[in-house]
Amino acid sequence: MKAMTLNSFGGPDSFELSELPKPVPQAGQVLVRVHATSINPLDYQVRRGDYRDFVPLPAITGHDVSGVVDAVGPGVTMFSPGDEVWYTPQIFQGPGSYAEYHVANENIIGRKPRSLSHLEAASLSLVGGTAWEALVSRAALRVGESILIHGGAGGVGHVAIQVAKAIGAKVFTTVREDNFEFARSVGADVVIDYRKEDYVDAIMRETDGRGVDVVFDTLGGNTLSRSPNVLAQLGRVVTIVDIAHPQNLIEAWGKNASFHFVFTRQNQGKLDELSTLVERGQLRPHVGAVYSLDDISLAHARLETPNNGVRGKIAIAVDPSAATARASS
Repeated sequence: MKAMTLNSFGGPDSFELSELPKPVPQAGQVLVRVHATSINPLDYQVRRGDYRDFVPLPAITGHDVSGVVDAVGPGVTMFSPGDEVWYTPQIFQGPGSYAEYHVANENIIGRKPRSLSHLEAASLSLVGGTAWEALVSRAALRVGESILIHGGAGGVGHVAIQVAKAIGAKVFTTVREDNFEFARSVGADVVIDYRKEDYVDAIMRETDGRGVDVVFDTLGGNTLSRSPNVLAQLGRVVTIVDIAHPQNLIEAWGKNASFHFVFTRQNQGKLDELSTLVERGQLRPHVGAVYSLDDISLAHARLETPNNGVRGKIAIAVDPSAATARASS
């Protein structure tokens, strides 16, 4: 099979095209022919060596799969060859998705939503699971509450807006002014141009000084230390960013705030919940750009470029002839 192999940590040009043996599924495993994958910040963090202690080289990275079951190992009962599936490979526990085939345990695999193409499904598995884990499993966002989602035009952010609206929350988000229309199109109620206005001032003005119930941090920096300034009493902060420098959280004490640190866990249940939202018309990933598997380096370089002009996700058509297809029956 064809795969993009990471032989050394470094820049976007660190990937090399390789020919490798087709994997063989073992007991409880499913072999999937990958039609599409996508690019996430986690992918370039792995590539540049942020997690080098967990990624032995050479490695196949990549954290989204949408494709068709090619074969199943002994004991597999939920899937058969020909089934359309989607999932996030178990992070740091084996080869990733930058290849024509991938093997995974059946308990992390879901049936692809019929209304999504493979490119769309591959653009939703990791970010969708992350948004669900952050907003539902950890923040326990409820109907009638309010949430500030930082980076609402990004891969996780634009999905989190839709999940929050499906729950029944009021959504505030920070984006550039040229992304206002896009953020509103996916459900944001109030959009804030972070370049022109301090989001703390904007939130307190828009909420008459009450603040929001939840802050979802996709950016890092000083977001954790500033979040208590926009929280209501008993507010929750959820972050998906690994932040190396210390944060002063003294302001959180007076708000009785709680903080949650999320590293997405893979499971079938979250995928099934997301599929339900998709089929109800409440959730749809936005594919802002598409590259071929051979052009992984270009895709990485673009995602790492600030203000890269991409709304939503960058998808990878591993099998261009099938990546845009939806369920055929």
